[in-house]
Amino acid sequence: MFQSRTHTCGELRKSNAGEQVTIVGWMENVREVGSSLAFVIVRDFYGTTQVVVESEEMMAVIKALNKESTISVTGIVRERSNINTKIPTGEVEVVPEKIEVLGRCRHQELPFEINHSREADETFRLKYRYLDLRNPEVKNNIILRCNVVSALRAAMTEHGFLEITTPILTASSPEGARDYLVPARKHPGKFYALPQAPQQFKQLLMASGFDRYFQIAPCFRDEDARGDRSPGEFYQLDMEMAFASKEDVFAVLEDVLPPIFAKFGTYHVASSAPFTRIPFLQAMEEYGSDKPDLRIDLRVYDVTGELSQVGFGPFEGNVVKAVPVSDCKLTRKAIDKVCADVEVQSGSKAYWFKCDEKGAIAGGIAKFVNADPAVAAALTEKLKLAPNTLVVLSSGKKEAAQKTAGVARKMLGAACEGHMDKERYEFCWIVDFPMYEIGEESGELEFCHNPFSMPSGGMDVLLAAERGEIDPLSIMADQYDLVCNGVELSSGAVRNHDPEIMVKAFEMVRLGEEEVKKKFPAMYNAFTYGAPPHAGIAPGVDRMVMLLSGEESIREVIAFPMNKNAQDIMMGAPSCVEQKQLDELHIALATEE
Repeated sequence: MFQSRTHTCGELRKSNAGEQVTIVGWMENVREVGSSLAFVIVRDFYGTTQVVVESEEMMAVIKALNKESTISVTGIVRERSNINTKIPTGEVEVVPEKIEVLGRCRHQELPFEINHSREADETFRLKYRYLDLRNPEVKNNIILRCNVVSALRAAMTEHGFLEITTPILTASSPEGARDYLVPARKHPGKFYALPQAPQQFKQLLMASGFDRYFQIAPCFRDEDARGDRSPGEFYQLDMEMAFASKEDVFAVLEDVLPPIFAKFGTYHVASSAPFTRIPFLQAMEEYGSDKPDLRIDLRVYDVTGELSQVGFGPFEGNVVKAVPVSDCKLTRKAIDKVCADVEVQSGSKAYWFKCDEKGAIAGGIAKFVNADPAVAAALTEKLKLAPNTLVVLSSGKKEAAQKTAGVARKMLGAACEGHMDKERYEFCWIVDFPMYEIGEESGELEFCHNPFSMPSGGMDVLLAAERGEIDPLSIMADQYDLVCNGVELSSGAVRNHDPEIMVKAFEMVRLGEEEVKKKFPAMYNAFTYGAPPHAGIAPGVDRMVMLLSGEESIREVIAFPMNKNAQDIMMGAPSCVEQKQLDELHIALATEE
């Protein structure tokens, strides 16, 4: 074996009976029976083994120890009289001849019970993360992550991709989130930035003549936490392909991801190629979201024409959306709770009516629907209403109505039996994103998503918009999102590799050629030396493992996560530094008056 042990705590079996062995690990639990008999559970990375103390000498050693001390036990393996079928080593036990203390736990009271650490307050779990990780359930998520990353690496290498690491200290670049800045000691007043993504570097690799690049890339963004997003840093399977279209990118991921999800996932069924493709505008109309969960069979319908003039105030002058749910068994109380939860998540009210067992429209806003028989008939036909069908409605400006309906669809799919096939991984591509949008704050044309995406139609469509022949808002980007079970795993795009098209695209948002050169000097200059068409994507590793493990929070699949306020409370980061360090970096802290 190794490390002064002959076997791990998950290795011994009945065939080892009679052997002298040495095991090492943490003293998980002690159950004393009299003055010279105790049952000790020893745990290591691989499992647990029962040690039976039957002498006063060995008992004295155990009594002097607190739980979670690390010990070495040398003794004889024997068969257990009372077999524990719940653990692999449950048929045997070790009778110790020698117990050596390797690392004493000096705390009689632990912050939480190791095997129940997931029930503890998250602040305690993060502060004592090294104890939390001793819990096999927590540890298994990290093991899963390791196995998934290993499988991703092997699959990408098999597909001819080279793993190339890109710089961590780079230049600040406007990529949509706040940068983490690092002061440059040798260059007073100047700063490095931690990369939000290796976006420019991987495109430069394509311009450098590398054909297929990938990396398990660390990314740094100063943004708020969410259940599916960790503040500070995260990792992604970053990839780029030269002389490639989106079809090439799709083919690679549709080949790489399903076997990994089927092998390592909580559910063992995953979409096979080709994944469903849904244009962005269609996704918003039919699902109320650009990351639809296709395990849910419900759809969103536009009923503005039928309901905007029925005399119900919230509908008047607004877009109205409906989510019909056939064979719905929810009670009135449960329906009201769903509507309340929808309002909490979306910020807009949800309304409802239901077809009773006889097919009559009742409950909720039924009196407004029934006021005009023609309206009720039109809704019945459009929504295919049948007895016991619930209809949840949203209203407002188009985007708000879509969003609320999308939230309702998701909640109803989970709440109503028979409308969601939960135990599977359902992938889809969202394609044809708008290139531009009107900014909420500026009121002017801005990039909608990735400014490095190639506009569908290239230079011709940009010139047509410049001449006023088409609406700039109608221009689509050759961009795509990968979605799984309602979670956005990644955004990707065919890149804008032509400097003339790039400049024209930025001119649409009032940035001239000189500003493009200034903001993206390396990439712009590289493209002027002849760049190949290229495309890529970067699925999030943390989100992927979160889906595979069935966890609700991304922090459960990260070894040492920050809390929601981007603090590492175990290490005490961020922290104050000494004045000497600030002086070396030519930094003066602003003091409050």
